[in-house]
Amino acid sequence: MSFTKPSPTPDTSSSGIERVHGAFAKARAEGRCALLPFITAGFPDLATTERLLRELPAAGADIIELGIPFSDPIADGPVIAESMHRALLAGVTPDAVFSAVARVAPTIPVLAMVSISIVEKMGAAEFIRRGVECGLAGFIVADADPATAVTLSELARNQGAGFCALVSPSTSAARLRDLVDISTGFVYLLARAGVTGERDDAPEIAQRVQQIRAVTNTPIAAGFGIATAAHVAAVGAHADGAIVGSAIVRRMTIAHDQAHLQNGESAADAALSLVRSLQA
Repeated sequence: MSFTKPSPTPDTSSSGIERVHGAFAKARAEGRCALLPFITAGFPDLATTERLLRELPAAGADIIELGIPFSDPIADGPVIAESMHRALLAGVTPDAVFSAVARVAPTIPVLAMVSISIVEKMGAAEFIRRGVECGLAGFIVADADPATAVTLSELARNQGAGFCALVSPSTSAARLRDLVDISTGFVYLLARAGVTGERDDAPEIAQRVQQIRAVTNTPIAAGFGIATAAHVAAVGAHADGAIVGSAIVRRMTIAHDQAHLQNGESAADAALSLVRSLQA
């Protein structure tokens, strides 16, 4: 049976941190893990991005990760890297992404996943301020060095926005404590080593989640290699949320590249269909 949530109205009275935590609490109260789809801003175009920001909540999304395109994705596999390359070729900029988010006024939390190079080019304080102003609830800056990550978390917190640090399978116990201390939105658990991409098997995260829960009450969302409803269920047995990225972007790519076929679905339709199936 497909999962469809009613379309909520924007919550402008709560801070970004409160909205993120509220999304996890709502999913928990409903006896499921939160679903966090990732999409690349501006792929295949900004009109598609705006449509998905409007329609993903009713398809089952609790929080949306919005990747701001940059030229040298570090941990992203070839599918997401290619989508970012196409968006950049189409002229998508951070300013354009901020404007798109502002036009939509998302009804669920949207977090920007962005490279530190983009943040520093605009200026960290200005980037955070403008992101919050347009409606973003938080930020994920995967390639920020430890000291910069602390600063970004403080800047985001001062604006009421969440900051999410990444914990990898190789993160030491001492480093883990530092990362959870600056994670005000959720702890982003990398379920596997390597780069993003679809996998056949569900990741084994039980032990890592237990280690994180021993040092924080902040929600934990796991990503990397999660592509099916079975994967989401397996992750949800331990973590608070499941992040799905490459599977969505790959289906969007296929749909967009086959748009000339008769009765072919659009990239947005492909994404929405997959997200619905993840809650089946």
